[in-house]
Amino acid sequence: MESKLKISGKITFLLLIVFGNTVSFAQNNWSTKSSLSQDDQGFYKVMARQNADDTVWKEYTAKTIDKLPDFNYTKDPQTNQYGGWNVFNVKATGFFRTEKIDNRWWIIDPNGNPFIHKGVAVLNPGSSEGQNKALESKYGNKSNWISKETTFLKEQGFNGAGAWSNVDLIREEKTPLVYTVIVSPMGAYKSQHLKKFNGKYEKAGWQGFRYDLAMVFDAEFDVYVEKEISKIQKYKNDKFLLGYYTDNELPWVDDALDRHLNFLGKEEEGYKAAKKWLEARKGKNATVADITDLDRQDFTGFYFETYMKKVTKAIKKYDNNHLYLGCRFNQEKDELDNPKIFEVAGKYMDVISINHYRKWEPVQSIMDNWEGWSGKPFLITEWYTKGEDSGLPNKTGAGWNVPTQKDRGYFYQNFTIELLKSKSCVGWHWFKYQDNDPNDLTTDFSNRDSNKGIIDSNYEHYSPLIENMKLINNHTYELIQYLDAKK
Repeated sequence: MESKLKISGKITFLLLIVFGNTVSFAQNNWSTKSSLSQDDQGFYKVMARQNADDTVWKEYTAKTIDKLPDFNYTKDPQTNQYGGWNVFNVKATGFFRTEKIDNRWWIIDPNGNPFIHKGVAVLNPGSSEGQNKALESKYGNKSNWISKETTFLKEQGFNGAGAWSNVDLIREEKTPLVYTVIVSPMGAYKSQHLKKFNGKYEKAGWQGFRYDLAMVFDAEFDVYVEKEISKIQKYKNDKFLLGYYTDNELPWVDDALDRHLNFLGKEEEGYKAAKKWLEARKGKNATVADITDLDRQDFTGFYFETYMKKVTKAIKKYDNNHLYLGCRFNQEKDELDNPKIFEVAGKYMDVISINHYRKWEPVQSIMDNWEGWSGKPFLITEWYTKGEDSGLPNKTGAGWNVPTQKDRGYFYQNFTIELLKSKSCVGWHWFKYQDNDPNDLTTDFSNRDSNKGIIDSNYEHYSPLIENMKLINNHTYELIQYLDAKK
């Protein structure tokens, strides 16, 4: 398609011109240009909007390592086969683990070296007709694809693969990327639960859960915990596996107690559990009218811990070697500001996984809370921004919109610099490897038409984005030293 960004040949970019609140675009031959100006500290200013429906573009600061004062980066100290840093060794267990050293959290790789997981989520060849044809034309087959892309990603400073990646293909490599596995016991049970209601709930949240509640109290859920998590035992001895997620963005809503009592039938296990909890706390005659905000917060912790106990018990049963990476928090106004949720998470998770959207950059005080409440490190497992020069509509998805691929690269640098200022961050996974194919209507709506990938649907790399990713990926460990010294 003519407007699609290609590395080879003549391509276009959209130059953002702002007059007050009026935005217009002018086409040109694409180059390394972007929409950037600089602030009074010399940092770049990027034009951005939170989504395609936002008509107002605003300027945001984007810090990059070439503009950091007194940061004289050179080639990183040597890294090992996992991507761990050979600067020092601590206890090696043969598998990945975590340790806090000099007030900074690290993942420790199987050799005993400190490790930051720099990954790409959904490292998976596209499944649409157009993507299949493009893969065959460029790589011949999927085995060639994973071999070449593993090499390519490592050259760009990545050392990992995030959720929904093709684990079977990744493991074909002699020295694969350090990968993660996602299992979905609640997701599997949700599909079964829906059948009880003839395939349609009276009311469902955006994740498709009835009344926006995960059915953690149902005895039938326990069957799916065992069934789904038992599948992990085949990875038990793989040194290149970082760890496991269970499910994704489950609805740990603040008013879960009210929802259980107001919406569920009195014969349902969730209603009975909530009623029993409230009466134990407030007495036999307690009603919904007696519920306080503290009750809500504490019940959400109890509700969440019910899930945690079940899934972690099964994980330890089938694989006690690898990290439990959590259930991928997302709800900014629910679990991400709920101390009780993080307190419970800290009891069961080795690393807390968080999908980070809606903010231009991570907020230091919020990240401090996550570690303070849980006592555990965190991993950012989804984040991205979309380029207007991609030729895609960019109407779906939670990532920010920016004018060009170079702006996307500066967003990446700024975001990761802010992450590493927190001594609790142990890595990040860009979402995702490949752009959506807008002609593939089999995907869910949020993954329909947007420039999320580091490559397009024809497997062409977005070089201005990737060059910026490479720069900071290759100097992550030096950057940590620099930021810790500044603090």
